[in-house]
Amino acid sequence: MDKEDDLETLGEQLYSLIYPKHKENAAKLTGMLLELPVAVLSQMLQDEAMLTAAVEKALRALQLALKSSEVARGDEDDVSEASDSLGDQLFELVDVYRTGHSQKITGMLLEQQKEAVLQLLSDPKLLEEHVNLALKTLKEQNIEETDLSDTSEADETDRLGEKLFSLVEQVDPLHANDITGMLLEMDSSSLHQLLADRAKLDVAVKKAQAALGSES
Repeated sequence: MDKEDDLETLGEQLYSLIYPKHKENAAKLTGMLLELPVAVLSQMLQDEAMLTAAVEKALRALQLALKSSEVARGDEDDVSEASDSLGDQLFELVDVYRTGHSQKITGMLLEQQKEAVLQLLSDPKLLEEHVNLALKTLKEQNIEETDLSDTSEADETDRLGEKLFSLVEQVDPLHANDITGMLLEMDSSSLHQLLADRAKLDVAVKKAQAALGSES
């Protein structure tokens, strides 16, 4: 019951923010966003830029679903153009989940048949399930491929660092740089867990704060 009440409250708050700019699609857009994790929704309500970006992505996904149903009956050339567009739209929706692997996950999802991809664009719950499955697969691959590519690992660390910093900054803006630096000493799979699990991140930040306190 509590979860349902929370979602209902979040839904009302989201709807009231979305309605002024998107009267016709406010209900659909709110429904799509409500499939995101509660922690992400709470962040959106506090961060106008994040909410605007998510609404725009959901809106484009809605428009694309309509267009693609027409394109599906069109020429081969149109279909290849639509595939590029599908990739762009899918990437934007996948990126909302802040997994740190948006590009890889999008690539994995695009290997499915076009109808399946269209379904993902129009069904946020299904998309979330597929994103989680792809993330699990990537994590398993990560464990197997530990020392294969140093350069891509450095890029990945940079990306993880940016994502971590933006989350840590919300908890402790004063020490965000120091704390992020300390967390980046952890291995890649642990960092992904922190990004995926807010509670674990909070615990790690508190430990880092305690360590910083003892140094000063």
